[in-house]
Amino acid sequence: MCNNGSDDSKCIAEVLTIIDILQQNAECGDACLDTCDRGFLGCCVSSVNCNTRPIMLYTCGSNTPWEMPISKDPLETVTSNVFRVEKVDGGCATFRVLAPNTDTTSLYPYITTNSFFTMNLNCVCCLRCLQDTYVDTI
Repeated sequence: MCNNGSDDSKCIAEVLTIIDILQQNAECGDACLDTCDRGFLGCCVSSVNCNTRPIMLYTCGSNTPWEMPISKDPLETVTSNVFRVEKVDGGCATFRVLAPNTDTTSLYPYITTNSFFTMNLNCVCCLRCLQDTYVDTI
């Protein structure tokens, strides 16, 4: 599946496209299995408004999640391995890095950052979907 020049990354691109569309629409639909390509955001059709399905990416040959800096500052050392898909374009996808929310009174586990990256989906062999949530300033 890794960089072999075939369309093996198509299944990941399709799931990311579904997540991107759901996040853009941020509406609930009929209940179904709790999978990455579930047709609505949130835990059920009557859930609080969710606008993000956070994901973790695993690259080929690695058993640890992909990490990226939480800011564009080249001296930044803090990283996160939780992302929000922002755009899918064929075999590539653009992601926003989500940072852990340090506000212990908040119900929401992540905050947005202005750190983005684009990844060739041929390099991704696995994605893990986390609990749908609301992320402010999306």
